[in-house]
Amino acid sequence: MEQEQAPRWWAVVAVMIGIFLLVTAEQLPIGLLSQVASSMGVTPGMAGLMVTVPGVVAAFSAPLLPVAVGRLDRRIMLTVLMVVMVAGSVFSAFASSFTLLLAARVLVGLSIGGFWAVAGSIAPRLVPESQVPKAMTMIFGGVAAASVLGVPLGTLLGDFSNWRVAFAALGGLSLLTAIALWRWLPPLPPREPVRLRVLAQQFSNRGVRVAVLTTAFVVVGHFAAYTFISPILQEISGISQRHVGSLLLLYGAAGILGNIAAGMFAGRHPYRAVLAIPSLLLVVVAVFPLLGGQPSSGVMLLMVWGAVFGSVSVSIQTWILRTAPNTEAATALMAFTFNMSIGLGAMLGGRIVDGTSLPIAMWAASGLFLLGMLLVLSTPAKVVGQKTR
Repeated sequence: MEQEQAPRWWAVVAVMIGIFLLVTAEQLPIGLLSQVASSMGVTPGMAGLMVTVPGVVAAFSAPLLPVAVGRLDRRIMLTVLMVVMVAGSVFSAFASSFTLLLAARVLVGLSIGGFWAVAGSIAPRLVPESQVPKAMTMIFGGVAAASVLGVPLGTLLGDFSNWRVAFAALGGLSLLTAIALWRWLPPLPPREPVRLRVLAQQFSNRGVRVAVLTTAFVVVGHFAAYTFISPILQEISGISQRHVGSLLLLYGAAGILGNIAAGMFAGRHPYRAVLAIPSLLLVVVAVFPLLGGQPSSGVMLLMVWGAVFGSVSVSIQTWILRTAPNTEAATALMAFTFNMSIGLGAMLGGRIVDGTSLPIAMWAASGLFLLGMLLVLSTPAKVVGQKTR
Protein backbone atom coordinates (compact mmCIF):
# COMPACT_ATOMS: atom_id res chain seq x y z
CA MET A 1 0.00 0.00 0.00
CA GLU A 2 1.14 3.59 -0.63
CA GLN A 3 1.14 4.40 3.08
CA GLU A 4 3.79 1.74 3.65
CA GLN A 5 6.26 3.30 1.20
CA ALA A 6 9.13 5.46 2.41
CA PRO A 7 8.01 9.06 2.96
CA ARG A 8 8.58 11.33 -0.01
CA TRP A 9 9.43 14.55 1.82
CA TRP A 10 10.96 16.26 -1.21
CA ALA A 11 7.62 15.77 -2.96
CA VAL A 12 5.87 17.32 0.03
CA VAL A 13 8.29 20.26 -0.13
CA ALA A 14 7.60 20.76 -3.85
CA VAL A 15 3.84 20.85 -3.24
CA MET A 16 4.35 23.25 -0.31
CA ILE A 17 6.38 25.60 -2.52
CA GLY A 18 3.67 25.39 -5.18
CA ILE A 19 1.00 26.38 -2.65
CA PHE A 20 3.31 29.13 -1.38
CA LEU A 21 3.70 30.68 -4.83
CA LEU A 22 0.04 30.33 -5.75
CA VAL A 23 -1.17 32.04 -2.57
CA THR A 24 1.51 34.70 -3.05
CA ALA A 25 0.26 35.31 -6.59
CA GLU A 26 -3.35 35.50 -5.45
CA GLN A 27 -2.70 37.91 -2.59
CA LEU A 28 0.28 39.93 -3.89
CA PRO A 29 -2.00 42.73 -5.21
CA ILE A 30 -3.05 43.38 -1.60
CA GLY A 31 0.42 44.69 -0.75
CA LEU A 32 0.75 46.51 -4.09
CA LEU A 33 -2.82 47.82 -4.19
CA SER A 34 -2.03 51.51 -3.81
CA GLN A 35 0.85 51.37 -6.29
CA VAL A 36 -1.10 49.49 -8.99
CA ALA A 37 -4.16 51.72 -8.53
CA SER A 38 -2.02 54.82 -9.02
CA SER A 39 -0.15 53.35 -12.00
CA MET A 40 -3.28 52.17 -13.78
CA GLY A 41 -5.45 55.16 -12.85
CA VAL A 42 -8.16 53.20 -11.00
CA THR A 43 -9.65 53.47 -7.51
CA PRO A 44 -8.47 51.19 -4.67
CA GLY A 45 -11.85 49.45 -4.78
CA MET A 46 -11.48 48.81 -8.51
CA ALA A 47 -7.89 47.62 -8.01
CA GLY A 48 -9.28 45.07 -5.56
CA LEU A 49 -10.59 43.21 -8.63
CA MET A 50 -7.04 41.89 -9.00
CA VAL A 51 -7.90 39.68 -6.03
CA THR A 52 -11.54 39.10 -6.99
CA VAL A 53 -10.92 37.83 -10.54
CA PRO A 54 -8.43 35.03 -9.75
CA GLY A 55 -10.47 34.11 -6.69
CA VAL A 56 -13.64 33.57 -8.71
CA VAL A 57 -11.82 31.75 -11.52
CA ALA A 58 -10.01 29.54 -9.00
CA ALA A 59 -13.31 28.74 -7.36
CA PHE A 60 -14.67 27.16 -10.54
CA SER A 61 -11.42 25.57 -11.70
CA ALA A 62 -11.09 23.77 -8.35
CA PRO A 63 -14.02 21.38 -8.82
CA LEU A 64 -14.20 21.41 -12.63
CA LEU A 65 -10.56 20.75 -13.55
CA PRO A 66 -10.33 17.42 -11.64
CA VAL A 67 -13.57 16.41 -13.36
CA ALA A 68 -12.32 17.54 -16.79
CA VAL A 69 -8.95 15.76 -16.61
CA GLY A 70 -10.50 12.49 -15.40
CA ARG A 71 -7.76 9.90 -14.91
CA LEU A 72 -4.84 12.19 -15.79
CA ASP A 73 -1.85 11.59 -13.53
CA ARG A 74 -1.91 14.25 -10.78
CA ARG A 75 1.84 14.72 -11.17
CA ILE A 76 1.30 15.89 -14.75
CA MET A 77 -1.67 18.02 -13.71
CA LEU A 78 0.20 19.87 -10.96
CA THR A 79 3.22 20.51 -13.19
CA VAL A 80 1.14 21.88 -16.06
CA LEU A 81 -0.83 24.12 -13.71
CA MET A 82 2.40 25.59 -12.40
CA VAL A 83 3.43 26.36 -16.00
CA VAL A 84 0.09 28.16 -16.45
CA MET A 85 1.02 30.12 -13.34
CA VAL A 86 4.27 31.17 -15.05
CA ALA A 87 2.31 32.51 -18.02
CA GLY A 88 -0.15 34.40 -15.80
CA SER A 89 2.64 36.06 -13.82
CA VAL A 90 4.61 37.10 -16.91
CA PHE A 91 1.54 38.49 -18.67
CA SER A 92 0.67 40.42 -15.49
CA ALA A 93 4.13 41.97 -15.44
CA PHE A 94 3.82 43.22 -19.02
CA ALA A 95 0.13 44.22 -19.04
CA SER A 96 -0.32 47.62 -20.69
CA SER A 97 -3.79 48.27 -19.27
CA PHE A 98 -5.87 47.31 -16.27
CA THR A 99 -8.13 45.21 -18.50
CA LEU A 100 -5.17 43.17 -19.76
CA LEU A 101 -3.90 42.84 -16.19
CA LEU A 102 -7.23 41.34 -15.14
CA ALA A 103 -7.08 38.99 -18.14
CA ALA A 104 -3.68 37.76 -16.99
CA ARG A 105 -5.10 37.23 -13.52
CA VAL A 106 -7.59 34.76 -15.04
CA LEU A 107 -4.67 32.42 -15.81
CA VAL A 108 -3.44 32.78 -12.23
CA GLY A 109 -6.89 31.83 -10.94
CA LEU A 110 -7.05 28.79 -13.23
CA SER A 111 -3.80 27.42 -11.81
CA ILE A 112 -4.66 28.22 -8.19
CA GLY A 113 -7.96 26.36 -8.15
CA GLY A 114 -6.79 23.21 -9.89
CA PHE A 115 -3.55 22.96 -7.92
CA TRP A 116 -5.17 23.51 -4.54
CA ALA A 117 -7.93 20.99 -5.25
CA VAL A 118 -5.37 18.22 -5.72
CA ALA A 119 -2.61 19.33 -3.35
CA GLY A 120 -4.78 19.24 -0.27
CA SER A 121 -5.61 15.55 -0.69
CA ILE A 122 -2.31 13.93 -1.71
CA ALA A 123 -0.44 14.06 1.63
CA PRO A 124 -1.64 10.52 2.57
CA ARG A 125 -0.17 9.31 -0.74
CA LEU A 126 3.28 10.76 -0.09
CA VAL A 127 3.97 9.77 3.53
CA PRO A 128 2.94 6.99 5.98
CA GLU A 129 -0.34 7.50 7.78
CA SER A 130 1.37 8.38 11.08
CA GLN A 131 3.16 11.28 9.37
CA VAL A 132 0.17 12.72 7.49
CA PRO A 133 -0.47 15.50 10.10
CA LYS A 134 3.16 16.65 9.72
CA ALA A 135 2.90 16.59 5.91
CA MET A 136 -0.41 18.49 6.05
CA THR A 137 1.16 21.12 8.29
CA MET A 138 4.05 21.48 5.84
CA ILE A 139 1.85 21.73 2.74
CA PHE A 140 -0.50 24.28 4.23
CA GLY A 141 2.43 26.01 5.85
CA GLY A 142 2.88 27.31 2.31
CA VAL A 143 -0.21 29.44 2.85
CA ALA A 144 1.25 31.09 5.95
CA ALA A 145 4.70 31.30 4.36
CA ALA A 146 3.16 33.22 1.46
CA SER A 147 2.08 35.81 4.01
CA VAL A 148 5.38 35.91 5.88
CA LEU A 149 7.67 35.79 2.81
CA GLY A 150 5.83 35.93 -0.50
CA VAL A 151 3.42 38.84 -0.18
CA PRO A 152 5.66 41.03 2.04
CA LEU A 153 8.81 40.44 -0.03
CA GLY A 154 6.84 41.00 -3.21
CA THR A 155 5.51 44.21 -1.68
CA LEU A 156 9.00 45.34 -0.69
CA LEU A 157 10.34 44.47 -4.15
CA GLY A 158 7.54 46.49 -5.69
CA ASP A 159 8.24 49.40 -3.34
CA PHE A 160 11.96 49.41 -4.13
CA SER A 161 11.53 48.93 -7.88
CA ASN A 162 8.12 48.55 -9.52
CA TRP A 163 5.07 46.35 -9.11
CA ARG A 164 5.80 44.81 -12.51
CA VAL A 165 9.16 43.51 -11.26
CA ALA A 166 7.39 41.73 -8.40
CA PHE A 167 5.10 39.85 -10.80
CA ALA A 168 8.00 38.97 -13.12
CA ALA A 169 10.01 37.55 -10.19
CA LEU A 170 7.00 35.44 -9.24
CA GLY A 171 6.93 34.01 -12.77
CA GLY A 172 10.59 32.99 -12.59
CA LEU A 173 10.15 31.21 -9.26
CA SER A 174 7.07 29.44 -10.59
CA LEU A 175 9.08 28.03 -13.49
CA LEU A 176 11.66 26.56 -11.09
CA THR A 177 8.84 25.05 -9.03
CA ALA A 178 7.28 23.41 -12.09
CA ILE A 179 10.62 21.67 -12.73
CA ALA A 180 10.83 20.57 -9.06
CA LEU A 181 7.30 19.14 -9.15
CA TRP A 182 8.10 17.08 -12.24
CA ARG A 183 11.31 15.73 -10.73
CA TRP A 184 10.20 15.07 -7.16
CA LEU A 185 6.58 13.93 -7.39
CA PRO A 186 5.97 10.21 -7.98
CA PRO A 187 3.33 9.09 -10.49
CA LEU A 188 -0.05 9.89 -8.92
CA PRO A 189 -2.89 8.33 -10.91
CA PRO A 190 -6.24 9.23 -9.32
CA ARG A 191 -7.63 6.49 -7.10
CA GLU A 192 -11.15 7.41 -8.16
CA PRO A 193 -11.90 10.00 -10.89
CA VAL A 194 -13.80 12.98 -9.50
CA ARG A 195 -17.31 13.25 -10.96
CA LEU A 196 -19.81 16.08 -10.54
CA ARG A 197 -22.14 13.59 -8.83
CA VAL A 198 -19.41 12.79 -6.28
CA LEU A 199 -18.89 16.50 -5.60
CA ALA A 200 -22.59 16.92 -4.85
CA GLN A 201 -22.52 13.89 -2.55
CA GLN A 202 -19.84 15.51 -0.39
CA PHE A 203 -22.12 18.39 0.49
CA SER A 204 -24.77 15.97 1.75
CA ASN A 205 -22.35 14.99 4.53
CA ARG A 206 -22.97 17.20 7.57
CA GLY A 207 -19.32 17.47 8.54
CA VAL A 208 -18.30 18.60 5.06
CA ARG A 209 -21.27 20.95 4.85
CA VAL A 210 -20.36 22.71 8.11
CA ALA A 211 -16.72 22.98 7.05
CA VAL A 212 -17.67 24.51 3.70
CA LEU A 213 -20.10 27.06 5.13
CA THR A 214 -17.78 28.02 7.99
CA THR A 215 -14.96 28.51 5.53
CA ALA A 216 -17.19 30.73 3.40
CA PHE A 217 -18.11 32.98 6.33
CA VAL A 218 -14.53 33.23 7.58
CA VAL A 219 -12.81 33.79 4.24
CA VAL A 220 -15.35 36.27 2.84
CA GLY A 221 -15.13 38.21 6.10
CA HIS A 222 -11.34 38.11 6.20
CA PHE A 223 -10.80 39.36 2.65
CA ALA A 224 -13.54 41.97 2.88
CA ALA A 225 -11.25 43.62 5.42
CA TYR A 226 -7.72 42.31 4.79
CA THR A 227 -7.69 43.20 1.08
CA PHE A 228 -7.49 46.81 2.26
CA ILE A 229 -4.94 46.27 5.03
CA SER A 230 -2.58 48.84 3.50
CA PRO A 231 -5.08 51.73 3.73
CA ILE A 232 -6.33 50.34 7.07
CA LEU A 233 -2.88 50.58 8.62
CA GLN A 234 -2.30 54.00 7.10
CA GLU A 235 -5.65 55.66 7.82
CA ILE A 236 -6.72 53.97 11.07
CA SER A 237 -3.40 53.24 12.77
CA GLY A 238 -1.43 56.18 11.35
CA ILE A 239 1.35 53.99 9.91
CA SER A 240 3.37 55.24 6.93
CA GLN A 241 2.99 53.35 3.66
CA ARG A 242 6.74 52.61 3.60
CA HIS A 243 6.33 50.46 6.72
CA VAL A 244 3.42 48.37 5.42
CA GLY A 245 5.64 45.78 3.72
CA SER A 246 7.65 45.23 6.89
CA LEU A 247 4.50 44.86 8.96
CA LEU A 248 3.15 42.29 6.55
CA LEU A 249 6.30 40.29 7.24
CA LEU A 250 5.38 40.28 10.92
CA TYR A 251 1.78 39.42 10.04
CA GLY A 252 3.00 36.44 8.04
CA ALA A 253 5.38 35.34 10.80
CA ALA A 254 2.41 35.28 13.16
CA GLY A 255 0.52 33.26 10.52
CA ILE A 256 3.26 30.63 10.41
CA LEU A 257 3.17 30.29 14.19
CA GLY A 258 -0.60 29.95 14.01
CA ASN A 259 -0.30 27.27 11.34
CA ILE A 260 2.22 25.26 13.39
CA ALA A 261 0.15 25.54 16.55
CA ALA A 262 -3.02 24.56 14.68
CA GLY A 263 -1.25 21.61 13.06
CA MET A 264 -0.45 20.21 16.49
CA PHE A 265 -3.78 21.08 18.10
CA ALA A 266 -6.25 20.32 15.28
CA GLY A 267 -5.06 16.71 14.98
CA ARG A 268 -6.38 16.08 18.50
CA HIS A 269 -9.16 18.68 18.74
CA PRO A 270 -10.41 19.63 15.25
CA TYR A 271 -13.73 20.93 16.55
CA ARG A 272 -12.14 23.35 19.01
CA ALA A 273 -9.54 24.44 16.46
CA VAL A 274 -12.21 25.36 13.91
CA LEU A 275 -14.46 27.02 16.50
CA ALA A 276 -11.61 29.25 17.70
CA ILE A 277 -11.04 30.75 14.25
CA PRO A 278 -14.25 32.80 13.70
CA SER A 279 -14.51 33.51 17.44
CA LEU A 280 -11.09 35.16 17.65
CA LEU A 281 -11.34 36.91 14.28
CA LEU A 282 -14.67 38.38 15.38
CA VAL A 283 -13.04 40.04 18.38
CA VAL A 284 -9.86 41.24 16.64
CA VAL A 285 -11.45 42.75 13.53
CA ALA A 286 -14.41 44.27 15.36
CA VAL A 287 -12.23 46.17 17.84
CA PHE A 288 -9.58 47.23 15.30
CA PRO A 289 -11.27 50.54 14.33
CA LEU A 290 -11.81 51.27 18.04
CA LEU A 291 -8.54 50.15 19.63
CA GLY A 292 -6.16 50.17 16.64
CA GLY A 293 -5.93 53.95 16.37
CA GLN A 294 -2.27 54.02 17.45
CA PRO A 295 0.63 52.38 15.59
CA SER A 296 1.47 50.13 18.56
CA SER A 297 -2.07 48.85 19.09
CA GLY A 298 -2.64 48.50 15.35
CA VAL A 299 0.45 46.33 15.00
CA MET A 300 -0.52 44.19 17.99
CA LEU A 301 -3.99 43.53 16.60
CA LEU A 302 -2.49 42.79 13.18
CA MET A 303 -0.25 40.11 14.69
CA VAL A 304 -3.16 38.36 16.41
CA TRP A 305 -5.14 38.59 13.18
CA GLY A 306 -2.29 36.93 11.29
CA ALA A 307 -1.87 34.12 13.83
CA VAL A 308 -5.56 33.23 13.78
CA PHE A 309 -6.00 33.31 10.02
CA GLY A 310 -2.79 31.33 9.58
CA SER A 311 -4.52 28.41 11.28
CA VAL A 312 -7.47 28.25 8.87
CA SER A 313 -6.21 25.91 6.13
CA VAL A 314 -4.70 23.16 8.27
CA SER A 315 -7.61 23.22 10.74
CA ILE A 316 -10.32 23.01 8.09
CA GLN A 317 -8.45 20.38 6.07
CA THR A 318 -8.02 18.24 9.20
CA TRP A 319 -11.78 18.50 9.76
CA ILE A 320 -12.32 17.45 6.11
CA LEU A 321 -10.04 14.42 6.42
CA ARG A 322 -12.07 13.32 9.47
CA THR A 323 -15.50 13.69 7.85
CA ALA A 324 -15.39 13.51 4.04
CA PRO A 325 -16.54 10.40 2.13
CA ASN A 326 -14.11 11.24 -0.70
CA THR A 327 -11.19 13.43 0.37
CA GLU A 328 -10.12 14.61 -3.13
CA ALA A 329 -13.67 15.56 -4.06
CA ALA A 330 -14.23 17.28 -0.70
CA THR A 331 -10.93 19.12 -1.02
CA ALA A 332 -11.96 20.30 -4.50
CA LEU A 333 -15.23 21.54 -3.01
CA MET A 334 -13.30 23.31 -0.25
CA ALA A 335 -10.96 24.89 -2.79
CA PHE A 336 -14.01 26.16 -4.68
CA THR A 337 -15.43 27.65 -1.51
CA PHE A 338 -12.14 29.15 -0.32
CA ASN A 339 -11.29 30.83 -3.59
CA MET A 340 -14.79 32.01 -4.41
CA SER A 341 -14.89 33.49 -0.91
CA ILE A 342 -11.61 35.33 -1.53
CA GLY A 343 -13.06 36.88 -4.67
CA LEU A 344 -16.41 37.71 -3.07
CA GLY A 345 -14.75 39.10 0.04
CA ALA A 346 -12.47 41.40 -1.94
CA MET A 347 -15.40 42.58 -4.07
CA LEU A 348 -17.68 43.10 -1.06
CA GLY A 349 -14.97 44.99 0.79
CA GLY A 350 -14.26 47.14 -2.26
CA ARG A 351 -17.91 48.13 -2.59
CA ILE A 352 -18.18 48.97 1.10
CA VAL A 353 -14.87 50.88 1.21
CA ASP A 354 -15.69 52.93 -1.90
CA GLY A 355 -19.26 53.55 -0.69
CA THR A 356 -18.76 54.10 3.05
CA SER A 357 -15.54 53.69 5.03
CA LEU A 358 -12.84 51.27 6.17
CA PRO A 359 -14.34 50.80 9.68
CA ILE A 360 -17.72 49.86 8.19
CA ALA A 361 -16.03 47.22 6.04
CA MET A 362 -14.31 45.77 9.13
CA TRP A 363 -17.55 45.63 11.10
CA ALA A 364 -19.33 43.98 8.17
CA ALA A 365 -16.56 41.37 8.16
CA SER A 366 -17.09 40.84 11.89
CA GLY A 367 -20.74 40.05 11.24
CA LEU A 368 -19.70 37.21 8.95
CA PHE A 369 -17.29 35.88 11.58
CA LEU A 370 -20.19 35.85 14.03
CA LEU A 371 -22.26 33.73 11.64
CA GLY A 372 -19.37 31.27 11.28
CA MET A 373 -18.96 30.98 15.03
CA LEU A 374 -22.69 30.36 15.55
CA LEU A 375 -22.70 27.69 12.84
CA VAL A 376 -19.89 25.71 14.49
CA LEU A 377 -21.49 26.11 17.91
CA SER A 378 -24.74 24.65 16.55
CA THR A 379 -22.89 21.55 15.31
CA PRO A 380 -22.28 18.63 17.73
CA ALA A 381 -18.57 18.02 18.29
CA LYS A 382 -19.10 14.30 17.66
CA VAL A 383 -19.71 15.08 13.96
CA VAL A 384 -15.94 15.42 13.50
CA GLY A 385 -14.33 12.04 13.08
CA GLN A 386 -17.47 10.27 11.82
CA LYS A 387 -15.98 9.46 8.42
CA THR A 388 -18.37 7.96 5.94
CA ARG A 389 -17.07 4.85 4.24
